[in-house]
Amino acid sequence: MEWGVQLHVQSQSKTFAEDWEDGTGVVELTTLARKADEVGAFYIAVCDHVTVPKPADQHMRTTWYDPIATLGYLAAVTSRVRLMSHVFVLPYRHPLMSAKQFMTIDALSGGRVIVGVGTGHLQLEFAALGADYERRGALTDEAIDAVRAALRDEYTSFDGPTWSFTDSGQAPRPVQPEVPIWVGGSSKPALRRAATRGDGWLPQGTPRHEMADAVAYLLEHRKAAGLGDAPIDIGTITETIYVGEPGWDVGGRTLSGKPDAIADSLREFRDMGVSHLQVRFRSRTLAELLDQFDAFASEVAPLLN
Repeated sequence: MEWGVQLHVQSQSKTFAEDWEDGTGVVELTTLARKADEVGAFYIAVCDHVTVPKPADQHMRTTWYDPIATLGYLAAVTSRVRLMSHVFVLPYRHPLMSAKQFMTIDALSGGRVIVGVGTGHLQLEFAALGADYERRGALTDEAIDAVRAALRDEYTSFDGPTWSFTDSGQAPRPVQPEVPIWVGGSSKPALRRAATRGDGWLPQGTPRHEMADAVAYLLEHRKAAGLGDAPIDIGTITETIYVGEPGWDVGGRTLSGKPDAIADSLREFRDMGVSHLQVRFRSRTLAELLDQFDAFASEVAPLLN
């Protein structure tokens, strides 16, 4: 199994941001991205919220760095790690705009982009943007098809119920012949979308005890769509992790302790068909988080396979 991280600092939801992230910025973000690149993470991921209306701020905060601008910056300060959106909300944008942004980052990064997409969930945000919340699933399906077509061919024609264009040309072309599109979400429609339209699946909070059934459901629908032989990357978000004995309250659901015990626990995901782990480490300072990156990469990751 590979492992990746959704970067601290870039998205500061009250649900998962650490206290030390308050007041952080580009220096800390750069340091974390370079550390992930250095220690062998497969990807670094960034989130997407254009605006957080005030009623939602009590849970989410307003600090969500723009994913496209951030990935473009991260492409310049890293050299190896994949650059992923987890997730980019397709219904907010015209698919040609989305395709142009991702193909440009792929060209600038030497072919390191993973396009992680989703429907979005914050109804107030849809309203603020004038986007159609009720049709977000159908819009996402249509946008995936249009974005994939534009990423694949320099001149593209597409005729959908919402977006249509003829002989639309875009460059610079991506380095990857097929830029991977991973579909986010844990609902049954999201699983079917990943099965029929995705190169990968990014769960959003699927608990461990439900993962095996979710993977089986996805693969069943992929086979029914005639894609049973087409490979698909299966991701998961693990419990929070602290390598070693923390000596402070990391929460009852955090995996902590000896590296081999953590690896033993994480290997359960491999047996469910998972190929990529998204890990998030508990920490009280940036220095402690960097130490956790090092410890996981050197002591846990080698034991995962």
